[in-house]
Amino acid sequence: MIIHSSSERQKRMRAIKRVAVTAIAVGLLAAGCGGGDKPIGGASSGTPQASSSGGGQGTYKKGGTVTIANVGGQTWPCQFNPFNPAVNQQALGFVYEPLTFVNVLKSGATTPMLATAFAWSPKKDSIVFTIRSGVKWSDGQPFTADDVVFTFNQMKAQPALDLYSLWTGAGLTSVTGSGDKVTMKFKAAAEPYFFNFANQVGIVPKHVWSTGEAASKPGTWANTKPIGTGPFTVASCSSNNISYVANGSYWQPGKPYVEKVQYPAYLDNNPANLDLASGKAQWGGQYIPNIDKFYKSKSPENNYWFPPTANVAIIPNLDPSHKVTSNLAVRQAIAYALDREQISKIGESGYQPAANQTGVVTPTFDKYFDKDALATAGYDKPNPDKAKQLLQGAGYSASNPLKLNVITVTGYTDWDASLAVVKQQLAKVGIELTVQDLQQQSYNQKLFTGDYDLAYSSLSGGPTPYYELRQLLYSKNSAPIGKQASSNYSRYLKPEVDKLFDQYASADADTQVKLIKQISSYMIKDVPVIPTTESVDWYQYNTKDLQGWPTQDNPYAQPAPYNIPDVGQVLANLYSKSAQK
Repeated sequence: MIIHSSSERQKRMRAIKRVAVTAIAVGLLAAGCGGGDKPIGGASSGTPQASSSGGGQGTYKKGGTVTIANVGGQTWPCQFNPFNPAVNQQALGFVYEPLTFVNVLKSGATTPMLATAFAWSPKKDSIVFTIRSGVKWSDGQPFTADDVVFTFNQMKAQPALDLYSLWTGAGLTSVTGSGDKVTMKFKAAAEPYFFNFANQVGIVPKHVWSTGEAASKPGTWANTKPIGTGPFTVASCSSNNISYVANGSYWQPGKPYVEKVQYPAYLDNNPANLDLASGKAQWGGQYIPNIDKFYKSKSPENNYWFPPTANVAIIPNLDPSHKVTSNLAVRQAIAYALDREQISKIGESGYQPAANQTGVVTPTFDKYFDKDALATAGYDKPNPDKAKQLLQGAGYSASNPLKLNVITVTGYTDWDASLAVVKQQLAKVGIELTVQDLQQQSYNQKLFTGDYDLAYSSLSGGPTPYYELRQLLYSKNSAPIGKQASSNYSRYLKPEVDKLFDQYASADADTQVKLIKQISSYMIKDVPVIPTTESVDWYQYNTKDLQGWPTQDNPYAQPAPYNIPDVGQVLANLYSKSAQK
């Protein structure tokens, strides 16, 4: 899913994301903050240490407001459908919650949420969740295992809701309930998909979603008054601001401590940056040039941290109907022409490191990175002469230049600056690039349906490169032109690569590394995506009144406000110092 300095920068499912992270945790893990649970169950070899999700420790008096400055490049549509990638970053974490929370920044450490425990079968082809008792939906109705079963079976009945291809790609065959237990069965070992089905799917209430438009059009239903189990509810929404208030019946005792969340709509970075620098907003998620001078120097309470986790990339449209960008020589020419270090330095002030053509983020995932393969292919440094040669072979010249358009989101000032560098670099090899700044909704529509030649975008990562690469390259995450793809927006269709992804779940750790290197070799060979910089979690936070923030020393969640469901973890742990007096 697209993640940037806006609510769309993440799933998008970013967060993106940079401390070193390894294999996903699905074993003996610790209890969540405030829940009083025993460790989550189900032993698994090689599991990491248990981890609490807690930021603020102890019990705090309620009070205070947090204002989020996170550029969306649009006004709010006031829709909160957790199955719609265009709007779900205002719903997941705030209102809707997953079965567990998986912390990418702590090697996949898992915290119980709507499930208090889980246990895998010996072959890892089925998993049983114990569903939390005593939880209520925000309308007062009881939450039960039946809601969980309903949520996942709706994803089977309505494939547009299955954003992670669980039924079509991960081999999910059934989801059934008995008492407080929910059993998921798969065709084969499915452990790596835990991050998706346990952490990234928001559970919805059956009594709401089984009737009316929610039942007939669940993928597009606006859901203007969402009913969830999360720490907040939507008090009001206008095109300019979303106002959330604490859920008075939230299941975590005493939480949330903060009583209100204000989420203004920003059309570009500049006013959001000013609000952050002045303290008018306390939680930011966007690029600020010269951040030490512009932001940090304004107050000792202004802080920032940028952990890296995925890629920002040029997404070419590979559908045969787009004859230019589906031409391999053209994509190779673009990739050879780019000086990624310059894009990083000028476009992102060096805050985002240069990416590489394998798609593997370094140094976070160094063990998966095939440096020799990158060098052998010549993508370890810019090669404008090679780019010119490829374009000439494709029939382009100074008298017949290649003209291309790239879509981006209006208001993303760093993307604009990066694309200005890209435009200059491509011009030197004979490509005339036109940058089209679009409102977020228009951008999403074109990106999802394949109505573009090139798109500037970024996706969310996970505990290994597998998660981002699967979103980008797995054919079952794509769709025909005109239909909405869930994350494979380039329309890359390669059975050989699909087979490598399908082998990953049942492979041992060493084989998984080899599989990622094989998959990344197709990034080099086919150039289905052209990474430019490594995306980071843009994260600014003010400690004048609010405490309990995630920090580099306590990375209990990905810290940017566009990360889902991490945003819910942060909001549940923040507290106001002034309210404690």
